[in-house]
Amino acid sequence: MTPRTPVRTPYHQGSRTVQAKVGVTDLADHVGRSIGQGIRPVAATFLELQPMLVIGGADPAGAVWASQLTGDPGFVRATGPHQISITGAPPADDPLATALAREGTPVGTIALDPRTRRRMRLNGVSRPTPRGLAIEADQVFANCPKYLQKRELHEGRRPERPGTPVHRTRLTDGQRAFIAAADTFFLATVHARGADASHRGGNPGFVRVPSPSTLEWDDFPGNAMFLSLGNLTADPRAGLLFPDWTTGTVLQLTGTARTSFDGASRTVRFTLTEALETPSASPWRWTDPEFSPANPRNGD
Repeated sequence: MTPRTPVRTPYHQGSRTVQAKVGVTDLADHVGRSIGQGIRPVAATFLELQPMLVIGGADPAGAVWASQLTGDPGFVRATGPHQISITGAPPADDPLATALAREGTPVGTIALDPRTRRRMRLNGVSRPTPRGLAIEADQVFANCPKYLQKRELHEGRRPERPGTPVHRTRLTDGQRAFIAAADTFFLATVHARGADASHRGGNPGFVRVPSPSTLEWDDFPGNAMFLSLGNLTADPRAGLLFPDWTTGTVLQLTGTARTSFDGASRTVRFTLTEALETPSASPWRWTDPEFSPANPRNGD
């Protein structure tokens, strides 16, 4: 019998463990072929239309955060077959500012366009440039539009400057209510060789806040890669970012997350270490959502 040729995989052992547990290893191998290092022309065009980019990584102390970068369309550009350049950098009081000012920081990014319900992920290594940041790509891929809410962008940047970030170690009642009403958040995770940033979406209430230091959400069926849950299996550090689409306020959380499995169901439980709320962090304002038809009804 001819030995089976090993499948070249973009996955580390954490993702493989989850894929095997859920029984989707073969499907993950098939889907994983879409992950490359090159930025195709269609992806480059998509990036140049985006007014925001979410970037995930670890701060110098090791805490994992997701941060939001914004600018006029064109502020993110492909400047080579394996590189993107970003005009501007996080403000000095952003938790990732120090890490991104250093060369060789592993990062994950996601460009999400609510107008078209499209998203693109690029993971790699960042370095500072005179104009902002450059990221050398290690993984580039698109995701399906599942669980993305459709929104339109109001014309014009808002004139307000970002407010002073407020740090807390427990969520306020107002923050708990904001999270419970959210339909979108971004999740940053890390592993030994890099970082990742991904999207989570659902109908309001899909994120539960049982206490001022705990969040929970069900992991909906996706692309079978299990990059985020695989990272959390190997390293529980995580960062969450909740955008307020109507005011520009951003709520960033850092802590740890663990996944529990119950048959075909998966629930992620996040324990908060620190919360950072920045009023008017984004100059952009978006319309109310048109919810994705793929969103499960809460409780299903």
